[in-house]
Amino acid sequence: MCIEEVGAREILDSRGNPTVEVEVALDDGTLARAAVPSGASTGEHEAVELRDGDPRRYGGKGVERAVAGVVDKIGPELVGMDPVDQRLVDQRLVDLDGTPDKSRLGANALLGVSLAVAKAAAESLGLELYRYLGGPNAHVLPVPMMNILNGGAHADTSVDVQEFMIAPVGAESFREALRWGAEIYHSLNAVLKAKGLATGLGDEGGFAPDLPSTRDALDLIGVAVSDAGYQLGTDVLLALDVAATELYSGGRYRFDSQGRTSDEMITLYGKLLDDYPFCSIEDPLAEDDWDGWVALTEALGSRVQLVGDDLFVTNTERLEEGIARGAANALLVKVNQIGTLSETLDAVTLAQTSGYRCMMSHRSGETEDTTIADLAVATGCG
Repeated sequence: MCIEEVGAREILDSRGNPTVEVEVALDDGTLARAAVPSGASTGEHEAVELRDGDPRRYGGKGVERAVAGVVDKIGPELVGMDPVDQRLVDQRLVDLDGTPDKSRLGANALLGVSLAVAKAAAESLGLELYRYLGGPNAHVLPVPMMNILNGGAHADTSVDVQEFMIAPVGAESFREALRWGAEIYHSLNAVLKAKGLATGLGDEGGFAPDLPSTRDALDLIGVAVSDAGYQLGTDVLLALDVAATELYSGGRYRFDSQGRTSDEMITLYGKLLDDYPFCSIEDPLAEDDWDGWVALTEALGSRVQLVGDDLFVTNTERLEEGIARGAANALLVKVNQIGTLSETLDAVTLAQTSGYRCMMSHRSGETEDTTIADLAVATGCG
């Protein structure tokens, strides 16, 4: 079994922006595709997408340069390689790019190739991708977190928190959890309509009403959970993605119409935990506010999952620093933040062996590619 051909094309993601889809063909006739997601609020330290910058096409967001890189530079170097040797393939990709942030060929190009190679290997061996990557340890389904109300960079409103999520922890199966989430989502739609609030959608499909405060949003979700027939705090828990880097400027956080220090944000989160049943808060502080993160983890880490997204950007070097400092207690995993499958798996392994939980995550610009579902099961994330 060996790689015979690598191709690529420009497709559109869920927001109508171009992204890269890669196709890998093996000498045994196997053909596999992978498409790459893209984020709206991105961490300063994550790997860099390669975009065309031509304002005449897609407002400069075209990816023809990344596609050409796959076809002309990456593909010829991979022909003849064994797709099962994922680490060797990924190392070749990293070496071909040659930059710390993957900016020469683009993380969008590298990731598409990396994932397509893994999918081709799994298919050739007759295995589901989760089983190929996870082996016998791939046996647990995650509790899904549904993003049902959008703010921040995902909505054109004054709501500061980027994602308000529900976690159906009381459901007996993933199928049941999915049903609960859908029912609560539709219940929230009815609650918003009854109160004369907007039911337009944000970037990630959650409702995007203009609300005066974070607590107003949480209260509306609480009503929606109850109206759907579920108990907040037992059946369903709450989660936030604050994306606090977007709120940070000049040493202060602009949150709920007030400028706040890191200590004041920690106090605010403590009060929210007193009043609402949270299981997780993602990026509660800015990506380089290390001292704040350490203080936050010391104060609240025993009460709630504190997830580093922009803080860690699925990067083992950033994660090692966080572990050494005692910042956060969970890692958000986004494959396109680091650019290859092997590096993603390394970050998950480091987190889990260091006592950090892991959450597999989508991006706001998604595709029809379902690889992250397999990765979540393969790595025991969630």
